[in-house]
Amino acid sequence: MADLRINLAGIQSPNPFWLASAPPTNTGYQVQRAFEAGWGGAVWKTLGDPIINTSARFAAVNFNGQRVAGFNNIELITDRPLEVNLKEIAETKKRFPDRAVIASLMVEPKQEKWHEIVKRVEDVGVDGLELNFGCPHGMAERGMGAASGQQPDLVEAQTYWVKEVARTPVIVKLTPNITDITVVARHAVKGGADAISMINTINSLAGVDIHTWNTIPHVGGKGAHGGYCGPAVKPIALNMVAECARNPEVGVPISGIGGISTWQDVVEFMLMGATGIQVCTAAMHHGFRIVEDMIDGLCNYLDDKGLSSVTELIGQSVSRYSNWGDLNLNYKVVARINTDKCINCNKCHIACEDTSHQCIDMLTGADGKAFLEVREEDCVGCNLCSIVCPAEGAIEMVEVDSGLTPMTWNERQKEIAKLNGIYSQAEVV
Repeated sequence: MADLRINLAGIQSPNPFWLASAPPTNTGYQVQRAFEAGWGGAVWKTLGDPIINTSARFAAVNFNGQRVAGFNNIELITDRPLEVNLKEIAETKKRFPDRAVIASLMVEPKQEKWHEIVKRVEDVGVDGLELNFGCPHGMAERGMGAASGQQPDLVEAQTYWVKEVARTPVIVKLTPNITDITVVARHAVKGGADAISMINTINSLAGVDIHTWNTIPHVGGKGAHGGYCGPAVKPIALNMVAECARNPEVGVPISGIGGISTWQDVVEFMLMGATGIQVCTAAMHHGFRIVEDMIDGLCNYLDDKGLSSVTELIGQSVSRYSNWGDLNLNYKVVARINTDKCINCNKCHIACEDTSHQCIDMLTGADGKAFLEVREEDCVGCNLCSIVCPAEGAIEMVEVDSGLTPMTWNERQKEIAKLNGIYSQAEVV
C-alpha cells in the first residue's frame, strides 16, 4: 500500500485529508470523532473573540436533482469562549498525538492582538496556525477576514506580526474574492508565511424564495450575502491553487480547499500543486466516514499508477498549466460519432446547430435508419457535442493532423513583429 503521509511546511500528517475550519471542527467532540473515522488532520473552527451567530444560517443550491451542488452559509467564527476551545484542543492533541491539529485564528489587525492569541494557542500544543483572511461576511464588516485579505499590505503585515512570536508553522488562508490571488499570496510569503491555504468561501446569495420574496436563508425576513462552497466552486479553487503553484514568487506549500468531495478531487488538487487538502461541505453532507472511501480510493489509485507515496503526485500537472498565449493554435481535434453507441437523442445536433458551428448532419442510411455524422472539415473541435451527449462513448474527440507547424499566439505575434521590422527597413532603403 502506498504511503499517504504528508509534510506541509513541517506539519506532519498520516494522510492528506484534513477537515477545514468550519462547523465540523467546532468542538473537541467533533474533531475526535473525525480522527476516529480516519481524518489525518483538522483545522479548528476559527478562534477569536466569541461572536453571536444567527438562526438560520445555512442554505444549499440543488441542481438537476443533485442535493447540495453548492452550499452557502452566513455563520461566523467560534461562538464559544477561547478558554473552552483551548482546553478541548489540548485534550484532542493528547488523545491523537499523530494527527495534525491546526488552530485557525482571526483577530483585529493589531500587532498586540495577534501576539496575545498566538501565544495562548501555541501553549496548548497545536501543530500549526492558520490565519483566516478569507471569511467574506460578518467578520469582514468588522475589518477582519476578507476585509484584511483583500489588502495585500495588510496580509503581509499581519503575517509578519504572527511570525514574530510563532513557534509553529504559519499557514495563511486566502480569500477568492479578489482579482488576482497570487498578489495576496506573494505578500503572505513576504510576511513570512510557511504555507498558504485556499480558497475560502466566495461571496454569494443562495437564492430568493419566489413565493415569500425572502432571501435564502433569511433571518426574520432579512438576508445578507454569505460564503459559497461545495462542489460548484471546485473549478475556481483548482485554478487559484494552480496559479499560485506555478508562480515562482509564491513558492510555499499549498493546502487546497474548495469543493473537494472525492478521492479523484484530491488527486486533481495535488497534481495542480497542493501538498494536502481540506474538506468541509462533503463532510457536512455525508458525515465523517466519507474519509474511508477517500482513503481507499486514493490508495488504489496510487497502487494502479505504481506510486509508492502520495507526495509523488504533488505538482505533476503544474507545468501543463499555462497562459492562453502559449497554446498551440495549430493543434486540432474533431468530433467523431460512434453510431453503435449513439442513442439518437439528437442533443449533439441541436447544440451544434443552434449554438456552435453547424457541422453535424442528420442523415438516412441505406436501411432507412437515421444517423448523425460530423463534417470533420467544418468541425472546430470545441467539445460541445461530447459535453451534452448523455451516452457514454458515443462521441469521441480525436486528434487529427492539421498539416501545420505548431505555433502559439505569442510566437505568431513575434513573427509578425519581425516581418513588420523587415518591411519597415525595406521601405527606408
